Amino acid sequence: MKVLITGGLGYIGSHTAVELSSKGHECFIVDNLINSNRDVFNRIEMLGKHPISLMMVDLLDQKALADVFRRFKFDAVIHFAGLKAVGESVKNPLLYYEHNLMSTLNLLKEMKKANVKKLVFSSSATVYGDLSTPPITEDAPTSIINPYGQTKLMVEEILTDLAQSDPEWSTALLRYFNPIGAHPSGLLGENPNGIPNNLMPYLTQVAKGKREYLSIFGNDYPTHDGTGVRDYIHVMDLAEGHVKALIYLENNTGAHTFNLGSGRGYSVLDLIKTFEEVNNVHIPYRIVDKRPGDIAVSYADSSKAERELGWRATRGLGEMCEDAWRWEKGLEKSVDKTME
Repeated sequence: MKVLITGGLGYIGSHTAVELSSKGHECFIVDNLINSNRDVFNRIEMLGKHPISLMMVDLLDQKALADVFRRFKFDAVIHFAGLKAVGESVKNPLLYYEHNLMSTLNLLKEMKKANVKKLVFSSSATVYGDLSTPPITEDAPTSIINPYGQTKLMVEEILTDLAQSDPEWSTALLRYFNPIGAHPSGLLGENPNGIPNNLMPYLTQVAKGKREYLSIFGNDYPTHDGTGVRDYIHVMDLAEGHVKALIYLENNTGAHTFNLGSGRGYSVLDLIKTFEEVNNVHIPYRIVDKRPGDIAVSYADSSKAERELGWRATRGLGEMCEDAWRWEKGLEKSVDKTME
C-alpha cells in the first residue's frame, strides 16, 4: 500500500512510518518541521529498511500540497500533522484553529480531487474531557476543556460528515490515551523542541540531569496515592494500531472511532517508581499546585479495537520506561555511532 503520512517526522508519526515501512508498505512523508527534526528521516529509513520519500510541505500551502498529489498516487493517508500543546492552545486558540482545521480541510480537498478516500486520523482522548467514568468507551460523552481538544473533535465531526456524504470514504478516528516510550533500538523517540509539554520526556531529562526536578501537579486527587492516574501506552503499540486501522479500512467504509490505550491506569508516582526501578536511577520531584482542567483518573476501554481491528497493547509500563530512557541516553550520539 502507498501511504502518505502527514507530520511523519514527529513522535508518533515517525514510529508509525517505521512500522509501515518494515511491513513492506511504501511510505511518503510530508512535514514542515514545526514539531520535528530533519535528522529523524535517516533514522526512519534505517529502521524501516526501505526507502521513503520526504517532502518538506506545510499543509496550509494548498499549492504545494496539490503538487504532492499530482506527483504521487496514494492508496491511503495517515494524518498526524498539527499543533499539539494544550497550554499553548489556551493562550493562542486562533493559531490552533488555523493550523489544525485549515490544514485538514486542505488535505481532504486534495484527497477528494485525487480520489484517495482512505484516512486514519490522529485524534486524542482529550475529547472526553472530565465527564466520563473510566474505563472510557468510544460512546462516552465528549467534554472539551481546551482549544486543542476542540480542534480534534471538530476534525472528527468533519470526517464523519464526509463519510456520511460519500459512501466511498473510509476513515478511522484513533483516540490515543498517553503515548510514551521509544523504539527499542534507542534510535527513535520523543525529542520535543524547548521545554517538554509531556510527562515522560521531562522525566527523562530530569534523570539525565538536564533539569533539576520533576513537578507533580497535585497530590490530593481521589486516587490510591493522590496523584493523577492515566493510561500510558507504548508508542510502538500505538504505531501497530495505525497499521491495523489501515488494513481495516480496506474492507470497511464509513467513519469508525477507536480508543487506543492499555486499558490500565497508572498514577504519576507509579510511573516514577517504575522508571527508577527498571533503570536504576533516582528522579527528584516536587509537589506543586494542580493545573486547571486536569482530571483525576482517565483510562481506556479498548475492547472495540481488539474486537474489530485485532489490536491490543502488549508492552508493559516497565518496557515503556526502559525504552524511553535508552532513547534519552543516546540522544547526543550520532546515528552511525549508535549503530556501531
